[in-house]
Amino acid sequence: MADLFTDLKAKVSGRDLKIVFPEGLDERILKAAARLASEQVLTPVLVGDIEQIQAKAAELNVSVEACEIYDPKNYAEMDELVSSFVERRKGKATEEDARKILLDENYFGTMLVHTNKAVGLVSGAAHSTADTVRPALQIIKTKQGVSKTSGVFIMVRGDEKYVFADCAINIAPDSNDLAEIAIESAKTAQMFDIDPRVAMLSFSTKGSAKSPETEKVAAALEIAKERDPELVIDGEFQFDAAFVPSVAKAKAPGSVLQGDANVFVFPSLEAGNIGYKIAQRLGNFEAVGPILQGLNRPVNDLSRGCNDEDVYKLALITAGQAL
Repeated sequence: MADLFTDLKAKVSGRDLKIVFPEGLDERILKAAARLASEQVLTPVLVGDIEQIQAKAAELNVSVEACEIYDPKNYAEMDELVSSFVERRKGKATEEDARKILLDENYFGTMLVHTNKAVGLVSGAAHSTADTVRPALQIIKTKQGVSKTSGVFIMVRGDEKYVFADCAINIAPDSNDLAEIAIESAKTAQMFDIDPRVAMLSFSTKGSAKSPETEKVAAALEIAKERDPELVIDGEFQFDAAFVPSVAKAKAPGSVLQGDANVFVFPSLEAGNIGYKIAQRLGNFEAVGPILQGLNRPVNDLSRGCNDEDVYKLALITAGQAL
């Protein structure tokens, strides 16, 4: 696990990257931000009342001198943010609306990313996933060719690294959604030096069962292959056929994947969420994430049960996505 983040830290250090933390008064955020700044990995941008943040940092005995701190109530360039927000919302918000909305730290922080004052955002220590993701979808929006954002976990145990998707966002993805998730997950894998070999998972292997659920996955495979002909991908697979060479040989002897898949696309959020937690709790894998993918700029969501180490790691991931 150390190697994963040692490599990521080396990649992002010295590039003058700024990451926004809208929850500037949270103890875990302050500790992680102070560490990131002191190690000169990136420049944390803290959002909140400047005096309160400085006082809280002093109370925690951490330094935020190398951080940038912005208070939405007294931000010198608020007019620029308001104008940009109104333009981005295309008639869905007046200037008066924008001035109220941008007092919200998540909306304010997301606008800092949108206006290139930072490269990414990390929130969720004290906010719900919806509070973090909604401003991102309204302002930053998904990349061209991507209709929905999705959430992946990097599953790590010793030297083993796998990508599980979507475990966080889309409850019942259709074939187009699954194809998008597969392609975006392969890109995320590459960021972690995983050469992606993508398995589309189901309860059937290569037509061993027929149902609308299995046909949805088979259709997703064809869409993904058409959109990205270079992608190493196959399905539909039961997990053992994707992961165990002897099972692959018996069930899918002609497949490009022979028990060596490392990116696993689950057919539903239910399956993905259960799957990653089983690997985490019974298999002793560390689950890094969720990492949101498919957005124009990286925005990532912490668990409200996170600690400062989780904040530190997610900030590194967010900076890595920005490169």
